Amino acid sequence: MESSIEVAKQAAVQWGYLAAGFGAGLVILGAAYGIGKLAAAAMEASGRQPEVAGQVRTSMLIAAALIEGATFFALAICIILATK
Repeated sequence: MESSIEVAKQAAVQWGYLAAGFGAGLVILGAAYGIGKLAAAAMEASGRQPEVAGQVRTSMLIAAALIEGATFFALAICIILATK
């Protein structure tokens, strides 16, 4: 028969997995929302001034890469917390 301490530890680990899963989901939703707003603003800017579309596209790609970098960092943190 398991002691109550061992049962509590197992429950804490299970809640940790659940929290890491929710955290990863929130990170992905936040990144998708940010990149979506970024792309919409870039398309609007390109439509208003087609002559600077190349510069806007470059800036959009750099910003999207920064958002993705932060997303991967947050997902790595979620994975690390889930495996502890």
